[in-house]
Amino acid sequence: MPRPSRLRPADSLIPGSPRRRTLLKAGGTLLLSVIAPLPASAAQILAVRVWPAPDYTRVTLENDTNLKAEHFLLADPPRMVVDIDGLGLNNTLKSLVAKIESNDPYIKQVRVGQNRPNVVRLVFDLKEEIKPQVFTLAPVAGYQHRLIFDLYPTRPVDPIAAMIEKGEWTVDGTPSAPTASAADGANPASPLPAAPPAQTRAAPDAIAKLEAEMSALDGTPPPQRVQPTPGTSPAKPAPAPAGQKVMRMVTIALDPGHGGEDPGAIGARGSREKDIVLAIAKRLKTKLEQLPNTRVMLTRDGDYFVPLGQRVQKARKVQADLFVSIHADAWISPTARGSSVFVLSEKGASSSAARWLANDQNKADLVGGANFAVQDKQLASVLFDLSTTAQINDSLKVGKAVLREIGGINRLHKASVEQAGFAVLKAPDIPSILVETAFISNPEEEAKLRDDRYQDQMADAITKGIARYFADNPPLAKSRQS
Repeated sequence: MPRPSRLRPADSLIPGSPRRRTLLKAGGTLLLSVIAPLPASAAQILAVRVWPAPDYTRVTLENDTNLKAEHFLLADPPRMVVDIDGLGLNNTLKSLVAKIESNDPYIKQVRVGQNRPNVVRLVFDLKEEIKPQVFTLAPVAGYQHRLIFDLYPTRPVDPIAAMIEKGEWTVDGTPSAPTASAADGANPASPLPAAPPAQTRAAPDAIAKLEAEMSALDGTPPPQRVQPTPGTSPAKPAPAPAGQKVMRMVTIALDPGHGGEDPGAIGARGSREKDIVLAIAKRLKTKLEQLPNTRVMLTRDGDYFVPLGQRVQKARKVQADLFVSIHADAWISPTARGSSVFVLSEKGASSSAARWLANDQNKADLVGGANFAVQDKQLASVLFDLSTTAQINDSLKVGKAVLREIGGINRLHKASVEQAGFAVLKAPDIPSILVETAFISNPEEEAKLRDDRYQDQMADAITKGIARYFADNPPLAKSRQS
């Protein structure tokens, strides 16, 4: 005897709606597909995947054709109901129920049933109210058609609040006594001198424009800036007393590439780039946080996808002094080897290989699955237009410092920092580098990347390069309180 779906009639109805009247005529109960045979042309679900993350939870249904879905929200308790047309209920789709983890931040459970012939209904029981994005992705990179459900909280996660909750964010402070500088032989990441060298940044009007663009994306108000009184000069930080050093926290954004739906490059032994670079980034975070006055934010700390533009936004929201994206290179030939450091280019790539790599990395949103319908179509061009020569020059400085240290543990693919149009490096006011730790497509280097010792050496080398950069180029005092 077929078992009725666990979906309650009340979950599938909205009082007074045509949908409610139609379902009441049908008895108000979802029956499994054995009651009403489906047409032979019904689409089939090939795979289901769930990616819980602090920012949002993604549910992916991979299928053999482009599906059409309608959804609506219910309250008390909060639920999201999805009707998928032209779909047959199969065991793969039923397995979605078991894929919801108890620690998922937004989904309590999901129920699946054949709502009516050729229509499957999903009911997501939610832990809180959400703002869903439902969209489809065309076949790409080995995937067939995908139907995506991104469940975002009604209030976007604030990266600073998340770091405070983890005890990773503290207010900038001032040392109680003079501190030796790097020139005196102290740790290269020692507290910053009172009068650091001037650093050119993007024009204030340009930055304000970008902040307005980004605020429109996430629905948060732009930061308030104090405007100087006409006829006066902008206020400058008061100089420190003679013989005393001014200290402030240095904030570094680490960006493990790929994640979730986007595995990145895959080595001959099955190593996935997204796993390797997350492991290295976590080691690097631990080492950087051991330096004085340094705090670190990860753009992702688990196996989920973050669109390229959101990675940049996260770094800007925490007012990062440096952005470091971690990757593991791949090439069409398994003989290619060596580590590399890349920065943004205003005038084109420094080599054909750099151009190819940038184009490949910039496809991450297509593979990982960004909802382009809700993205600001002008954001990419705005970021590019505001990527100033000063930002690139600062990026080259830190890139050279890191490349020098990496060269001590692995062969370099090129002896100099390379440049190309990487989308993830386009923050206009943050020095940004992309580190290719080794070629995962080279069997020997894939073995290195899987090795704990090499991962630790790589994290050490990047840490030393970053520390040296900040010793030589201490950042200015921030315009807003951290």
